[in-house]
Amino acid sequence: MSPIVLFSFVIGYFLLLLTVAWYTSRNSNNESFFIGNRNSNWMLVAFGMIGTSLSGVTFVSVPGTVGAQNFYYFQLVLGYIFGYMVIAFILIPLYYKMNLTSIYTYLENRFGVNAHKAGSFFFILSRVVGATARLYLVINVLQIFILDNFFKGYHIPFWLTALVILILILLYTFEGGVKTIVYTDTLQTTGMLVGLVVCIIVIIRALHMDFSGALDAMGEKNYTKVFNWDFKSPLFIVKQLLGGMFIAIAMTGLDQEMMQKNISVRTLKGSQKNIMTFTAVLVFVNFLFLFLGGILYLYANANGITVSPDDLFPTIALSNAFSGAIGIIFIIALISALFPSVDGAITSITSSFCIDILGIKKSEASEKVKKEPA
Repeated sequence: MSPIVLFSFVIGYFLLLLTVAWYTSRNSNNESFFIGNRNSNWMLVAFGMIGTSLSGVTFVSVPGTVGAQNFYYFQLVLGYIFGYMVIAFILIPLYYKMNLTSIYTYLENRFGVNAHKAGSFFFILSRVVGATARLYLVINVLQIFILDNFFKGYHIPFWLTALVILILILLYTFEGGVKTIVYTDTLQTTGMLVGLVVCIIVIIRALHMDFSGALDAMGEKNYTKVFNWDFKSPLFIVKQLLGGMFIAIAMTGLDQEMMQKNISVRTLKGSQKNIMTFTAVLVFVNFLFLFLGGILYLYANANGITVSPDDLFPTIALSNAFSGAIGIIFIIALISALFPSVDGAITSITSSFCIDILGIKKSEASEKVKKEPA
C-alpha cells in the first residue's frame, strides 16, 4: 500500500475533524469547554466514551494478548460491569447533587484545600503519562508504516511527527472543549468500530471460514478460554473480576476526563443511562477485539508470520496480501482509536488545571457577587 495514499487519508481525516470542531464550537464559552453547557446528549456521550476508554493501546495490544493469555482478558472486562454500576448509582448522583464541574472539588468540601489540590495534581500527572504512552504506541505505527517510507532518502524525526499530531489535536479542541469532543469522539469511535468490524470480516474470509468456524478453530487452539480457575495464577478469575471493578471505578468514576463528559449530560437519569449503555457496548467491543486477536493468530500461523504481539495487527493489515482499502481502513481506525484518548486528556487536564489549581470558577463566582447590587 502506497504510503502517500495512506498519508493523504490521514490528512483528510484531520480536515474532517477540524470541520466538525469549527461547526460545533460556534458560540462556545467556558461552560461549553468545561462541561458542554450541561447540554450533551447521553447517547452521543455513551458512544464517544467507547473510543476514549479503548484507545490505540487496546486497538493494537489487546488482540496481541490472545496468543499468550487466550481470552482471559475478558475476565477483567466482566469486572468492569460491577465497577460501572458503582459509578452509575453511587458516584454520579453525588456529582450531580453537588453540581460539580471538576469532580476533585468534592475533595475540598470533604477534606480541605490541600486534598483538592493533591487530587487534581495526581490526576494531571497520571493523565499526562497515560496519554503520552498511548500516543507513543500509535505514532510509532504511523512512523514505521507510513512516514519512514513517505520521503525516500529523507528521515522524518519521531519528535516532529508527535509535535505535528499534538498541534492538530489542539486545533480542534482549543475552542469548544467538551462541547466539541462529544461530537468528534462520536465520529472517531464510529471510525474505530467500522475499521474493527471490516478487518474481522476480511481476515475471516482470507481464512476461508465464517464466524462460527473461526470460533471453532480458535477453540482447537485453546484461544477461547475465558475463565482461569487456578487461584495461584495472576489471571485467576476472582482477582481479575475484582481488579476490573476497581480499575473501572478508578479509571472512570474518579477520573476527570471521563466524568467531565458524563456530567455534561442534561440530567442525572440521562447520565446513568449513558454509563450503563456504555458498559454494555464496551463489553461487546472488547469481545470483538479478542475475537480479532484469535483470527489474527490463526492467520499468522497459517502464513508463517512471526512478529511481536503489538506488531501483529498492523503487520497483517498493511501486508500486500490484502487490498489497499484494508490498509486505509486500518490506519483510519487506528488514529480514530488514538484521538479520543488524547483530545479528552488535553481538555480534562486544561479543565482541572484551570478549576482546581488556578481556581477560575471561584474567581468567576467572586466577580459575580461583586457585580450584584447590594
